[in-house]
Amino acid sequence: MGEALLSRLIARKLYHPNTVLVSEPQTTRREFLAETYGVQVTSDNRAAAAASEVWLLAIKPQVFETVAAELAGIGETNLEGGQLPVVISILAGVPLNRLEAAFGDQPVIRAMPNTPATVGAGITAIAPSKTAQPNHLKLAREIFGAVGEVVEVPEQLLDAVTGLSGSGPAYVALMIESLADGGVAAGLPRAIASQLAIGTVLGTAQLLQQSALHPAQLKDRVTSPGGTTIAGIAHLEKAGFRSAVIEAVQASYRRSRELGS
Repeated sequence: MGEALLSRLIARKLYHPNTVLVSEPQTTRREFLAETYGVQVTSDNRAAAAASEVWLLAIKPQVFETVAAELAGIGETNLEGGQLPVVISILAGVPLNRLEAAFGDQPVIRAMPNTPATVGAGITAIAPSKTAQPNHLKLAREIFGAVGEVVEVPEQLLDAVTGLSGSGPAYVALMIESLADGGVAAGLPRAIASQLAIGTVLGTAQLLQQSALHPAQLKDRVTSPGGTTIAGIAHLEKAGFRSAVIEAVQASYRRSRELGS
């Protein structure tokens, strides 16, 4: 996800490569990032933080405490114009209170992007700390706007966001795979079935977005009396399709709450 953000920010010229410093522990990854995007790289988290006005944390939650300890107090030393560096975290399960405890008075924004961000089609929910100001939110919107849409929510809703849009791409991928399998079962070659399944889901999403139709309205438009679509829908309803999706979102939501507790 960090590389997805980096690539889009550079490609859209929101940041010049010379102004970006990436801290990465693996030598091969540092070399790759420097060669591919022209950014500066280091293995020293403290050096990266000391030189930056924006700290984007794109690390595993399991190493948060270690990294936070390395960065303790650095925000106070690189003040420019009286402004503390803003911390933007995409760490799953690390709540604002832990981030605020680690970074003191620094403004903090917690974000939950999703994997379609890698192709610029993501959607990110952001939640600001009490110390975050409108200019910090504007900055976060610009950064995540480079990889898709941005919505602002209270932090207590981020677990629900995780269950829906964070985990949602996996549910949609499973549905696409199932559609393709159904096509194969009906006699289509695998490649054609996969192309049709992906195109159908992508086109439907675009139609709903651009037309502002409610999904139920679109479903009704496709469903003719006694036709093929209503026969398929009847099977989905019998199998509890909608209930299964709702329960999947709720299960992911509950697990996100458990990870953050």
